[in-house]
Amino acid sequence: MTTAISENASRSHDLRRAFSVYPTGVMALAGIANGRPVGMAVNSFTSISLDPALVAVSAAKTSRTWPVLSALPELGMSVLANSQEPLSRLLSSRDAEDRFAHHVWNTSDGGAVLLEGAALWLTCRPYNTVDAGDHVIGLYEILDVTVFEDVEPLLFHQSRYRAIRSDDDRA
Repeated sequence: MTTAISENASRSHDLRRAFSVYPTGVMALAGIANGRPVGMAVNSFTSISLDPALVAVSAAKTSRTWPVLSALPELGMSVLANSQEPLSRLLSSRDAEDRFAHHVWNTSDGGAVLLEGAALWLTCRPYNTVDAGDHVIGLYEILDVTVFEDVEPLLFHQSRYRAIRSDDDRA
């Protein structure tokens, strides 16, 4: 079945459905602000440049967490593992009082928060921001990378959480 993008009020809904066809990983952005960990989950993340080492994240302008995170001198980016769906939901919640209460995390010397059990840790510092419609694109310079090769990442596809299925799982 194909869906045409309409010209009416449902355009945002249609675009959201269209964009959901592209599977993404789930990234936790986190840092220390006022002595406490602050974070959010995003699935708009991409590598930008190898030299300098840059990544980009996108956050809605309506986010209450993004202004706090974007003001920090260092930010931790953790690619969540397929076992961390509950953490992703908590980090995505507008009503969660303490998003880190039941999760183990580490802090860099500069205040980046990195979540235990993740598939990847990036410690980053702000590089630039770009106004992009109803979102802000944050460009970040990578300071440190830790890859956990044996950890399968959590995926988000068609508005649902998914896991990578290997050839071994199909047998």
